[in-house]
Parts: sequence; structure tokens; C-alpha cells
Amino acid sequence: MIKAENTGYNRKLIIITGPTGVGKTGLSIKTALALNAEIISADSMQVYKYMDIGTAKINKEEMKGIKHHLIDTISPQEEYNVSRFKEDAQAALKEIYARKKLPIIVGGTGFYIQALLYDIDFTDRAQTSYRKELLDIAKLKGNEFLFDMLRKCDPKACEYLHFNDVARVSRALEFYHETGRKISEHNKEERLKSSQYDHRFFVLNEPREILYDSINKRVDKMLEEGLVEEVIKLKNMGFTKELTAMKGLGYKEILSYLEGEISYDEAVYILKRDTRHFAKRQLTWFKRERDVIWINKEEYDYDEERILKAVLAKL
Repeated sequence: MIKAENTGYNRKLIIITGPTGVGKTGLSIKTALALNAEIISADSMQVYKYMDIGTAKINKEEMKGIKHHLIDTISPQEEYNVSRFKEDAQAALKEIYARKKLPIIVGGTGFYIQALLYDIDFTDRAQTSYRKELLDIAKLKGNEFLFDMLRKCDPKACEYLHFNDVARVSRALEFYHETGRKISEHNKEERLKSSQYDHRFFVLNEPREILYDSINKRVDKMLEEGLVEEVIKLKNMGFTKELTAMKGLGYKEILSYLEGEISYDEAVYILKRDTRHFAKRQLTWFKRERDVIWINKEEYDYDEERILKAVLAKL
């Protein structure tokens, strides 16, 4: 069984991930309590302060006393990317190991998890003239036009990227332009590297129709809890739609509604639809990973204790 060593720094690691809305948070807390572990968030949005409802951010009560890292650490005005996540997560791991505890990585940003697990260097280089040209194309003709450019040369990359992720779409096009190779193939090669950690990689999952229903209900709950009011507050604080944080699911749709670009019903429809599409891309990403342990909830009759026992038994 994977467990913390009695002395010294170690490289043991548990990962709990899966599509949005599948129940990662609840399982991670139960697992952490059972193992006296600490949690590192691998969520590209929960790192931002003031953005609670739209990110489904865990609250203090839900944490059950478990120490969490990389939640509520930066302002929405700041840029956060995979390189910064890897640096922050490695620092958190060092602290956790020093306390002779187990770390659990929890979140749905597969790109972040992969970078940490296989020590992939995603440090962004100086912006080339070609990438500047691509960014200008996106501004002039729209993000979807740029995405179609990528689809023509690397359709596999389009399975897990979103057209609004202009930074990564332009980087993929730049990579192809510079090397003549597809970034999807490059990423596949990176995943073949041996991990530097003694890890267990769990992906929590459930049938697509049940997951999609959960996502729709989750959006309804966010709206009931005050998502619109949260976005109004952020807007009043000076956080505009140009910021990376404000382009996250739940925020860009409500901003479009508040600015009169679409109706409220359209905003809700788009948010639910795009969140379902996001979950599908997440699953596509995790299916490409190696050494993954799938935890299919229906196999355990959706019983939380049975699911926990299944996870613990595979450590």
C-alpha cells in the first residue's frame, strides 16, 4: 500500500481526477481523512480569489480540517498557467513531504497534472513573430477561425483543446509551424516518460447521461446560489472580460448576459452546453493517460463508502 515514509523526503503521490461535476471533491476529502493526507488543487480556476460559486470552490466546512493548497492564492488580474502551477505544486509537495504526510492532487485540469507527474517543461518561450501573427488573427477573425486552422493540421489536438484557449491553440500552431510536427503527437511522447513519483492515478467517472444531468443541475444550483451576483461583484471590482480568469466557464457567459450580448436564457443554455463539452474533453484527455485506475461509480452502486474502499484497496 502507498503510504508516507517514517523519515525523510519521499515521492509518493495520489491523484484523484475526472470530469467536472463527477464528485472529485467529496471523494478526495474522504480519502484524505482516511490517510491523514493533504490536498493540492489541480484546478485552473479555483486558484483565483473572489471566484467561488462559478468554480464550485470547496469551502472551509467542506474541507473537514484537511489542509488545502493552491486555492484562493491569486487575484483574477494575474495570469496563471501550467508552468506556474508546476512550480507552486512542487513547493507544496516539498512542504507536505517535510511534514511526513501524503499529498493528494485533486482537480480536473489534466494538462496541469501531466506537467507535474512527468516533470514536463512548459515554460513559455519568448513570443515569436508567428505567434503574434496568430494572436492578431484571433482578434481580427475570432477564436473559432484560429481553432479551424489548428483542426486542419492537428485534429487530435482539437479533441482536448477549446477554441477559447487561444494561448494553447496558438502555441500548437506555432509548434507545427516551427517543427512540422503535431503537438498532439509530441504530447503523446511526453506521456511515455517515466514519472518521477510513486503514484496512483484515479479517474472518477460515471455514465455520460448521468454526468450531463449532474452538470445541468450543478449549473442551476450555481445560479440559485448567486452566480450572477458574483459576476456583478467581480465586474464592479474592475475585473473585465479580457482577463484570463474572467474567460472561465460560468463567468464569460454571465458577463455576456450582463453586457446585453445575449439573453439570460441563452447564457444558461450556453453555460450548460459548454460545461458538458468541457467534461467530454476532460475524459478524452484522461483516456490518453497511462497507468490510470478508472473508478466507475455505477460499479459500486454510487455508494460513497464502497467507492472509498475501492480507492484505498488499490493503493
